[in-house]
Amino acid sequence: MDNPFIIKPYKSKELFCDREQELKLMLSNCLNYTDMTLISQRRLGKTGLIMRLFDEIKENHTNISTIYIDILASRQIDDFIKLLAEGAIRTFKPKTSIGDKFMSLIKSLRPQLSFDNITGEPQLQLTYNTAKEKEYTLRGLFEFLDQQGTHIVIAIDEFQQIREYPEENMEALLRTYIQHTHNLTFIFSGSKKHLMTDIFINEKKPFYSSTTFVSLDKISSASYFSFIKRLFTQSERNISDDAINFILEWTCRHTYYTQQLCHTIFANGDSTIDTDTVKDACNQLLNQGEYTYLQYRQMLTPKQWNFLIAVAKEGIVSKATSAEFLSKYKLGTPSTVTRLIDSLREKGLLNDNLRIDGTSYSINDVFLSHWLERL
Repeated sequence: MDNPFIIKPYKSKELFCDREQELKLMLSNCLNYTDMTLISQRRLGKTGLIMRLFDEIKENHTNISTIYIDILASRQIDDFIKLLAEGAIRTFKPKTSIGDKFMSLIKSLRPQLSFDNITGEPQLQLTYNTAKEKEYTLRGLFEFLDQQGTHIVIAIDEFQQIREYPEENMEALLRTYIQHTHNLTFIFSGSKKHLMTDIFINEKKPFYSSTTFVSLDKISSASYFSFIKRLFTQSERNISDDAINFILEWTCRHTYYTQQLCHTIFANGDSTIDTDTVKDACNQLLNQGEYTYLQYRQMLTPKQWNFLIAVAKEGIVSKATSAEFLSKYKLGTPSTVTRLIDSLREKGLLNDNLRIDGTSYSINDVFLSHWLERL
């Protein structure tokens, strides 16, 4: 039997855990043409939720089309245009009404279009003579999609990447083109919360107050417990309640790491799973990750590395600049720690958890945190 604990974003709703309230909210937003911003910690399931939403739309709302693009690897407006066009081609395939019209539009741009020999995915190359041609093409793509007389939901994953583009007016361009559409609904998803927040909440930025927010928290213990129990039982594996509770505690109910640990336990093939079985899998994962963790040490300054160790040993740090915390781990001054927090957050190693009573910090990679605890 295939391993039911998938570590890729999405396979089917049967292998997708919970998120019923978030799914209901996002579907309602789509049906009501409400643009939304989806944010959470890294690897907490944003992409999987988008895929689950698109699956629901495909199954029950066939009048709506969906386009998904991940712009994390993009570096400039050219890449964004390419990804958007390829996403549209995947949705509106050739020899369909919209697909044929879209291909005619693309051909007018003098492209080089090919298809990957293995995946069959479209690969597009467009050439431009001036920056204005790029802007004209981007606007033309949005206008074309908007004019097809059908509702289209466009999800742009890792949207904060536009902040890395050399084109300083990218946010203003996108906001200008998007605000004039009528048949398009946008989902802006991102894992760098401080950047996503600045894009959509900073009143000086073009996207200020233009979307509703959907924030993902961790899945409840009860829901995840039932999910894990069901998948192991369906595969004729006997897992104890204590073992499941240990899994959820050790992974902090963080979606990716919970899935990864369960995936490893299942792959190891034991028909009866107790707490010791789970601990063996935990050690297995930490040993497998050790080379990567040692590379982190080479990439970071001694102060950054020591600060990560301090956070790992605490688990969650709510008063990072307090005299007690600084003294306990010999971290220096509050200003030094503030700089360390900013740099590690920017590197994607540190997560900030906003709460009513302040901000707390934890290490994004749960397995790295457990490995650091041992030092």
